[in-house]
Amino acid sequence: MADRVLIGTQGWNYAAWVGPFYPEGTRPADMLSLYAQAFGTVEVDSTFYAIPPAKTVRGWAERTPPDFVFALKLPQEITHERHLRRAEAETELFLDRARLLGPKLGPILVQLGPEFSPADWDALEAFVPRLPRDLRFAVEVRQQRWTRPDVLYDLLSMLAEHNVALALSDGRWIPRETVLELATRPTADFHYLRWMGPNRDLTDFSHVQVDRTAEIDEWAGVLRQLRGVTVHGYANNHFAGHSPASARDLQRRLGISPVDPGQIGDQISLF
Repeated sequence: MADRVLIGTQGWNYAAWVGPFYPEGTRPADMLSLYAQAFGTVEVDSTFYAIPPAKTVRGWAERTPPDFVFALKLPQEITHERHLRRAEAETELFLDRARLLGPKLGPILVQLGPEFSPADWDALEAFVPRLPRDLRFAVEVRQQRWTRPDVLYDLLSMLAEHNVALALSDGRWIPRETVLELATRPTADFHYLRWMGPNRDLTDFSHVQVDRTAEIDEWAGVLRQLRGVTVHGYANNHFAGHSPASARDLQRRLGISPVDPGQIGDQISLF
């Protein structure tokens, strides 16, 4: 299997998880510390909306164990509003803030908007080489036109040249069979995977409402074939209804023993 597999969820601060995942009575301020006892990584969604204050970033680091890994989303001002153009100052500020996590900083997700098309190739081609080599980045595209053979070849080649991962989402943007095939062709020494689900109709995040057994089995089979890469994978609540359950199901398929959420409350004093 891959050299290292880190499975987690997209976010941790959900009131609907109290009871099904967090112990009853858990306060929002305690959620991250509890989450970090069950999973070794998390994708932080809040950084998509704004660059976090330095105090907030340091607080994340202080409330998690030494080997915990944060994946951060690049702010939407850079990816969706500026389309990677004329965003040098904003990007530098965000990366300086991200570095406050120290060794706990994992990949940074450059999630491009659904309107970002191959016609914007010039912006992506200029942006990627400027990314600092001491950090890891993953680029996500959300248009099927990126998978046309000629466009895809150029995209994969450019990302591989700079050791940038192509973030792969099991969602509604690109067909699953294409995403699964691309998962066997990493462009970096790590993989960045996101289990999103086909729609946003689910609003109750307290329990699994869609059977994703077949998809999880298929992904586990792909991950078992990987060699020489670290895998960072994050489940969204919309994938099946309750992302901790989805992440734990995948862990089990890969032979990773999940921490029983029922035991988390007994360990809260550890951090």
